[in-house]
Amino acid sequence: MFPQGKTKALTLSYDDGVEQDRRLVEILNRYHLKATFNLNSGIQTGANTWVNKDTGGQEVLIKRMNVRGLAELYAGHELAVHSLTHPRLQNLDEATIRNELEQDKLNLERIFGTRVCGMAYPYGTYNDLVVKTVAVCGLRYGRGVISTYSFDIPGDLLVYQPTCHHADGRLLELAEEFIRLKSDKPQVFYLWGHSYEFDTGHNWQVIEEFCRLMANREDIYYATNAQALLGT
Repeated sequence: MFPQGKTKALTLSYDDGVEQDRRLVEILNRYHLKATFNLNSGIQTGANTWVNKDTGGQEVLIKRMNVRGLAELYAGHELAVHSLTHPRLQNLDEATIRNELEQDKLNLERIFGTRVCGMAYPYGTYNDLVVKTVAVCGLRYGRGVISTYSFDIPGDLLVYQPTCHHADGRLLELAEEFIRLKSDKPQVFYLWGHSYEFDTGHNWQVIEEFCRLMANREDIYYATNAQALLGT
């Protein structure tokens, strides 16, 4: 499944197409790591903003990026579905769920000239109908937000839960565990988050340290979600 007989892969997954992705991509590229960026094409515009509070209680403006220039920014990484408008999919009827997923997929493929094969669930939530519709739309994996603290690949990729979030207190402990890991079966360290959280958490050093620690390991395959999970 992985190249050159490797049994370990590292992949990252970041949501919402926000301005902070620019800094995150620069860090990832510097360490030669890969990620999947999950976009909402129906609201992928700088006019779409919201406010979160940082760890000190100060308001931080979060802003999505305009589409122009994103193909160049995300070059070498994967683009995936995050729904058209970021609703709670489990609250919608089947036709609207399909519209949210299918149209986002079609838009991303048109804009970026690439094949889109996976997604991240908005808010990390779904039900059986949502998962069934994901498959109907031709998507082959779907990521949630519940930390497993595991590197095992589940049998059903449509309900894939990540290893952990980047702000998890166990992050570097898990990284060290993964580095030491020897396995005869494929294992994946799957990290997720939102890049704006590095601003609100004032913790860009966390992803810098994680990338530095994990990079340049001969036994690790540095992959997008699709490469790590599907071999594509």
